[in-house]
Amino acid sequence: MTKRRVRKKSHKGLWITLIVLVLVLAGLAGGTYFWYTSSLKPAGDSDQAIGIEINQGEDLNTLLQQLKEKGLIKSEEAAKIYARLNHFEMYAGTFELTPSMSVPQIFEYISVPANAVSDYVTVMIPEGTWAKDIAQKLADEVPNLNKDELMRLWNDNAYIEQLAQSYPFLDPSRLENDQYFVKLEGYLFPDTYYIGLDATEDQVTRMMLDRFNEIYAAHQAEIDGCGRSIQDLITLASVIQFESGDPSEMNDISGVFVNRLNQGMPLESSVTVCYALYDDFNSGEDCETNTQIDSPYNTYQHAGLPIGPILNPGEDAILAALRPTGHDYLFFVSDVYGDGKTYFARTYDEHLANIDRFNLQISDSQ
Repeated sequence: MTKRRVRKKSHKGLWITLIVLVLVLAGLAGGTYFWYTSSLKPAGDSDQAIGIEINQGEDLNTLLQQLKEKGLIKSEEAAKIYARLNHFEMYAGTFELTPSMSVPQIFEYISVPANAVSDYVTVMIPEGTWAKDIAQKLADEVPNLNKDELMRLWNDNAYIEQLAQSYPFLDPSRLENDQYFVKLEGYLFPDTYYIGLDATEDQVTRMMLDRFNEIYAAHQAEIDGCGRSIQDLITLASVIQFESGDPSEMNDISGVFVNRLNQGMPLESSVTVCYALYDDFNSGEDCETNTQIDSPYNTYQHAGLPIGPILNPGEDAILAALRPTGHDYLFFVSDVYGDGKTYFARTYDEHLANIDRFNLQISDSQ
């Protein structure tokens, strides 16, 4: 019987294919790496400063497009990869860069807020600030602004009518009342603002109203269906904000005020006396000892809500005014000298017991 030699299958071709594939992949990787590292190098050799503006809330793609258009980077794609890998954080401001800076140098530079060119200032308006104090803060921190001019504008009927064409939440017919201390009180939304050094009083006013409008638009359906005018809603929110800066308590406090309004009881909120005193207000004690002051803001002397907002509330207080807790409490007292908690009561006797039990001083109470 003849034996046939079986030819062993050669793997030479497979190995060649694998080697070629590895070489191709290595070439691609090397090419990609070369492209990436080259793209991170300076786009030019000029040291001429070029300004870029990073706006509040701007995304990375918008920034990269600006850098590319101004000849500060070679590739948006490579710069994006670098930014993602290094967890780059953006800050608003104007920065002066040069084409001789590499991508790492650019991102390192603009990630430091202090490197921004000082053609704007950051102004933080806390929740619950009075309009007159906002005007003072703006005048103190923005050289081009004048407190008296801000206050004049915020009480100017013609100006408010003009604003109402752009801001639907402003009701000139309600705001024309000359008993208001500041007619735009309540609508100057508290937030952090980036304001140019050459900003005008009108521009800054619209900046704050724009921010209020964002909150208004986000909750407009609920606001329209709440059964109160926007003026009354913001007035209620302002009292809630003044009574407590703690969002966890605001809805319960709102419930007390709504219960009292529904039962025809005066609010008897001492914080409304604080605002009624206005320039004569110095401390919480003043609010407790001047409940007889004759003012449309004083809810001890006048039924219902005060004539208008008594400060500029934040979103939490506005939502609390929209969403009062359903309960049967009619009184509350805050332990302002202790743990800061607010204690609620259904009857006046329970309210007095809370005061005695916790040795509280009535400062924010009904």
